Amino acid sequence: MIIVFGSINLDIVTRTARIPGPGETVKGETYQLIPGGKGANQALAAKRAGSDTMMVGAVGSDAFADLALDNLQRDGVELTQLGRVADPTGIANITVDASGENAIVVASGANSKALASQLDGLGPVQGFLLTQNEVLEEETLKAHAKAKQLGLTTIHNLAPANKLDREALGLIDWLVVNETEALIVADGAGISTGSDSVKAARALAEQTRHNVIVTLGNKGAYSFGPAGDHHGKALAVEVVDTTAAGDSFTGAFAAALDQGFGIADALSRASVAGSLACTVFGAQPSIPDKNAIDAAS
Repeated sequence: MIIVFGSINLDIVTRTARIPGPGETVKGETYQLIPGGKGANQALAAKRAGSDTMMVGAVGSDAFADLALDNLQRDGVELTQLGRVADPTGIANITVDASGENAIVVASGANSKALASQLDGLGPVQGFLLTQNEVLEEETLKAHAKAKQLGLTTIHNLAPANKLDREALGLIDWLVVNETEALIVADGAGISTGSDSVKAARALAEQTRHNVIVTLGNKGAYSFGPAGDHHGKALAVEVVDTTAAGDSFTGAFAAALDQGFGIADALSRASVAGSLACTVFGAQPSIPDKNAIDAAS
């Protein structure tokens, strides 16, 4: 079982020739309303990758809530611990340029009311707690502490990036970062490796004695720590949209561990999932299923 504590958004996605600079307006032909949020994306990725998954978070009582939950419900993610609050459902304004790169502004809304206490109703459970940085930091820390009480393995995706203190790092079994995030968390831990993200991840794993994964886009991903050093290769794909590639990676990695794959195979499957997500426009529509991951692995 994978329990995801995190954000649930509705993405408002616009395609443009290029991402506007400060004070600039560019024209987009149309827009789409697509379910998203890093928490929801990763829950859907874990479920599609073949694992039983529960989403714990908060949405509003507005019209956007049902749209935001649509794919989770359709794919069978368990929502029994979901909160409904007075705040509006979170949104993300996403601009995607012609090369597939994106710029994202998130308005948290109901996500700021997601509480670790929503995990209190869980009975004995085995598996993983998967978290990100789109709900309140103090609630995520409480969720990690609760996970330790329940005997869950914790996986934290440090996105959006921030510095983690010693207490937070001590509760994380697997830390997943991209190139920029690796440098930020290493700097916060007093580690100086210049601009080398791989060295930063390795040094962080050595200092904390925890497992650290750094994702490198088309260069795949590396993991360092007690579980050993491994490299997962990315697929050579034509990039359409990078939105949710990292979420697909993280959810698929959690699912692979949950299903008993070894670390090297889990990292490879996650890298494949992240690559496949780049070939489809939109966040949740791009998240691949187990059959697609199996076929490309």
